[in-house]
This record gives sequence, C-alpha cells and structure tokens, in this order.
Amino acid sequence: MRSPLLDLPGAVAADGSDRDVAAHYGSFNGEQRTLEGGDGFVDLSHRDVLRVSGPDRLTWLHSLTTQHLETLPPKVWTGVLILSPQGHVEHAFFGYDDGESFTAHTEPGAAAALVEFLDRMRFMMRVEVADVTDALAVTWRPSAAGEGPYAGYELVPRDQLTAYAEAAGPACGLWAFEALRIARGEPRLGLDTDHRTIPNEAGWVGPAVHLDKGCYRGQETVARVHTLGRPPRRLTLLHLDGSENRLPTIGADLLLGDKVVGFVGTSARHHELGPIALAMVKRNVPLDAQLTVEGMPAAQEVLVDPEVGLHVRPLR
Repeated sequence: MRSPLLDLPGAVAADGSDRDVAAHYGSFNGEQRTLEGGDGFVDLSHRDVLRVSGPDRLTWLHSLTTQHLETLPPKVWTGVLILSPQGHVEHAFFGYDDGESFTAHTEPGAAAALVEFLDRMRFMMRVEVADVTDALAVTWRPSAAGEGPYAGYELVPRDQLTAYAEAAGPACGLWAFEALRIARGEPRLGLDTDHRTIPNEAGWVGPAVHLDKGCYRGQETVARVHTLGRPPRRLTLLHLDGSENRLPTIGADLLLGDKVVGFVGTSARHHELGPIALAMVKRNVPLDAQLTVEGMPAAQEVLVDPEVGLHVRPLR
C-alpha cells in the first residue's frame, strides 16, 4: 500500500519490502540528526497491523507467546514473539493494549500468516483477530518515546496520515530510522534473522521474552539456553571500513578468513558511525576478529554477549 507521503517534496522511495515508504526526503544524514535531536517523525505505514479484541485477549496471547501479557498496563508498548516447538522465532510483533483490544505492527506482508496462525489457536476463547492494515498506519516519533525499548511507535488512522505529517513534521525517511535502529541493535525478523534464530541469539530475551511466566510453545529451548548459557550464535554490530561506496547484500556470507561464520542482515550509513550492519555470528568467533563481507573488512561491536545466560552446570 503506497504511502501518500511519497508525494511530499523530495521524497525518494525505498526498495525491497520497504518500497512503499520514503527512503529519504533529500538528506538522510540531516534526517538522522533531526530524529536524534528529538524532532520529526518517520513514516512506517508499509508495516502490517493486526488487532486482537475480546475479553480473553491478554490471557490468550499470554499463553501463546513469549511475553507476559496478563497484567499488561494500558498503552504500554511491548515486543511479542511466537516460537516454533523447537524455539525458533516464527513471528515478531510490537504493540499495546488500550483496554479493549491489543493492536500491534509487524513486518510488511507478515500479518496474513500471523492472523491465520492466531485464528487456528482460538478454540473456545472469546477473542477476535483481524488484519487492520487498511485502517491503521505505523509511524515512529522520538517525541512520543516513553519507557521501554519499543516506545516511540504510534498507530495513526490511515486516512489521517497526511494530516498527521503536517502536524508532526518534519518528515524523516526510512534510511535515517534504519541507521538509528541498527545502531541500537534492534533486529528485524526475516532480515536480521533466519529460520533457525532463537530469541537468545537476537537479544530478545528481556525486551520481547519474559523469563518469569507460564509455559508457551518453544519455552524449553529458551529456558535451556538461558540456564546453561552460551547460545550457538550472537547478534553483533558490524563497523564496515567504508573504503567502498556500497553496503553489503542482506544474507551475504560473513567470513573469518575463508570460513563462513555467519551472515549479514540490514545495513545503513550512520551519520556518526559510518557504514554499519547487523550480523548473526557463530558464538565461538573471537570478539576482536576482523571479518569480511563481500570483500569489505568489518570490525565487531558486541550486542549479544557470547557468554549470556546463567551458566548453571549440573552436579556430577
């Protein structure tokens, strides 16, 4: 669904799954500085939105997901994951409850599969699940940020998006938002992760995984890795040397010498850090090792500690 804000002066469309919003409006470096200064907003209206309503919604979602939702206060943004029985991340969504429904956004094109899964799991619960992407648009505004890692997002009636932009401006593009997101170490499902990713590897334990709640699908893997420590891989921030005027391809092999030790996800040009990227790296790769991706040297900055977890060892 093409954003009407692509008609704003200077708007240049992004590409790939982000093609329906603006990459920038003329100066992505200046737009980063605007956002870091607490001004402006970002159009994320290409993201899908779903709504779960009904009196059993929070209890039901609590039982299915990684997050503690039974006592979620109104209007508090939170991250939520749905795992496979083996603990791999299948869905990631971010939202809040308003006292009548839980509304959340997810990756572009991901709502249909998520709604289908949730519909299959309703059984006798008093809940309704709907894709409301046509009605609601996602934005991000630094002045709206409160507590928690996912604060700053807003849900705007889609038919009011242009009026919102006039009031909340200046408009800042997706490239600026992505540069700041990558620098924060916040992964995007399916871009910075693969089908084998478990929450412990991606830094989601805490922000999107609650360790003190009842059982849910995939909990055994999360608990075992947390208790014994040392997830098999770790999300890391790469600092590319910047010698070439290009960024790596999403999914490109990350090399230590001639050995593949991971893959690269999203990347951006940060106005202070230079070219950066998120990557999933094998846990045993030395933290000070220089890596390469598509011929470009890359240094590592730790996001997920390779020793994360409790490291409980059974007595012999």
